[in-house]
Amino acid sequence: MKDIERLFDNNRNWADRMTQANSHFFKDLAEQQRPKYLWIGCADSRVSANEITGLAPGEVFVHRNVANLVIHTDINCLSVLQFAVEILKVEHVIICGHYGCGGVQAAVEDQRHGLIDNWLRHVRDVYHRNEEVLKKAGSNDALLRELCELNVREQVVNVANTTTVQDAWLSGQALYVHGWIYDIHDGLLKDLGVTLDKIQ
Repeated sequence: MKDIERLFDNNRNWADRMTQANSHFFKDLAEQQRPKYLWIGCADSRVSANEITGLAPGEVFVHRNVANLVIHTDINCLSVLQFAVEILKVEHVIICGHYGCGGVQAAVEDQRHGLIDNWLRHVRDVYHRNEEVLKKAGSNDALLRELCELNVREQVVNVANTTTVQDAWLSGQALYVHGWIYDIHDGLLKDLGVTLDKIQ
C-alpha cells in the first residue's frame, strides 16, 4: 500500500507547490474550463499531453486510448469530441501518436493478444491498406515508425469525417484538426503536416 500512499503524498506536495506559485491557482481552475486544445493520444504512460506540451491543468482537454484511435463506433471518443467542439469550443483537435507504440506493434505481430486484438484491428487495417509502401521501409523499426505516422494520418481523416466536426465547419466554426507524432527517444513532437480545417 506504500505505492498508493506515495501518490497522495505527491499530490499534497504538488498542490502546495501550485498554491505557493499562485495563491489563486485552484480558485481560478475551479471557476471555468476553457481549453483551446483537444488532445487525442495514446494511453501509453510515457506520453502525457500536459507534460510534453508544457501546458497547465485546464489548458488541454484530453482523451486517450490504446494507439490513439478515433473509431466511428466509439461512443466514448465521439462524446469527448462533441463536448470539446460544441461545448468547450476548442480551436484545435490534435491527434498525437508516438514512435514505439506497443499497440501499433501488437497490431502487426503474428500472435494473438486477446480482447485488444479487436481494437487494434483498426491499426491492422491501416497496415494492410499501406502494405506495399511499408514493405519498402527497410527494417522492422522503420516499418513500425512509418505505420505510427500512417495511423495518425488515418485518425485525422476519421476526426474530420465525424458529424461533430463536419457540423462545426458547416456552421463556420474555426476548428483545426492536426496530426502529430511524439518521439519518446528525444521528447520532441513532430507535425506530420496533415492539418485539416474544412470539409474536403
